[in-house]
Amino acid sequence: MEKLTIKDIKAKLRQLDHENNFTESLRQDPRKGVQKALKSWGQSRLREKELIQAYQEKNALESELRSQGFQTIAGFDEVGRGPLAGPVVAAAVILDPDQVILGLDDSKKLSQKKRQELDQAIKAKSKDWAIGSASVQEIDRYNIYQATRLAMKRALDALLLKPDYLLVDDMVIETSLPQKSMVKGDKLSNAIAAASIVAKQYRDQQMIDYSKDYPDYGFDHHVGYGTQIHLEALRKYGPTPIHRQSFQPVRDASRSD
Repeated sequence: MEKLTIKDIKAKLRQLDHENNFTESLRQDPRKGVQKALKSWGQSRLREKELIQAYQEKNALESELRSQGFQTIAGFDEVGRGPLAGPVVAAAVILDPDQVILGLDDSKKLSQKKRQELDQAIKAKSKDWAIGSASVQEIDRYNIYQATRLAMKRALDALLLKPDYLLVDDMVIETSLPQKSMVKGDKLSNAIAAASIVAKQYRDQQMIDYSKDYPDYGFDHHVGYGTQIHLEALRKYGPTPIHRQSFQPVRDASRSD
């Protein structure tokens, strides 16, 4: 054992997914670096077990639906109902049950780095995914609830695969397809959680792009939400064409402008 360097031990641990004679022998190694590597490996394995359990729990509904004969199950979620600026965006995702993606969760709980990693994994491993959005003008014309429904319907229509069942986060989509609306669906369904991630990643990038056109508003930081910095910019510079005129803080800024 002494012949193995700590670097070699770390490399060997990365190949293991369970305890064995090697890990047991490492416990007898007096080197602090070895014990630190072993502890880190154990924590990683524990985290992976937790992620697997969470995935299985959120896969229960989809598994039940598949046992009933539904094979193309699409999850839907939206992002951007609350901001003062920018569109409302919905995503639809049809996961492949043979391609497990660990870590799917409410997009707001994930770091930007983790969300980006999962967004790429979802797009690479899912059977299909699509984006739908409703513009600021549509939000002002119809109200945010109806605009959100419109964005979800557009996401549904943009799918290349036709789903046979819909799982939707706290909304009902205008369609004859069977569906289930679920409060906090991103905590109950992997497909909805995946849609939450794809929608947020897409909308956040849109707002970052808008920040280049309107650099005084900080859209690349708050993505349109009513932060103190955003409200101060509204009062100072007035609304932009991407602000929602039907939202009270924007109306107030328009009157003062």
